[in-house]
Amino acid sequence: MSTSRWFTSFSNWVAQVTGRPITFGFCLLVILVWAFSGPFFGFSDTWQLIVNTGTTIITFLMVFLIQNTQNRDGAAIQAKLDELIRASAAQNVFIGIEHLTQEELDEIRAKCEAKAKAETAASRAEAAANRKAEKAAERATS
Repeated sequence: MSTSRWFTSFSNWVAQVTGRPITFGFCLLVILVWAFSGPFFGFSDTWQLIVNTGTTIITFLMVFLIQNTQNRDGAAIQAKLDELIRASAAQNVFIGIEHLTQEELDEIRAKCEAKAKAETAASRAEAAANRKAEKAAERATS
């Protein structure tokens, strides 16, 4: 098994295990045991160092595992969205825009919002015209 495949499997497993309520409960229990053991160890520097070191190491490693999982999830979502865009009547120019700069994305978003507002205004005007026509037709037939 390649290193990449092994790391993917491992990070998926860690993400699944750490995201469960039982894992949270276990971690909470560990912290409570540590806190209640403080008086037995006189709240010493070593007692404090144990939890500080442990949580720092776990947090440091989890950042990389979570980032790996999020990167893969994001790439998979992008691939699915690209396929939906490609297979539909949507504009193919949107495929791959995740590689643009933030400024370029902001410009595209602004154009899309302006287009949506214009289409909404046109739809409202059309609906109002249809209502007027229906009322006129009712008056003409009654």
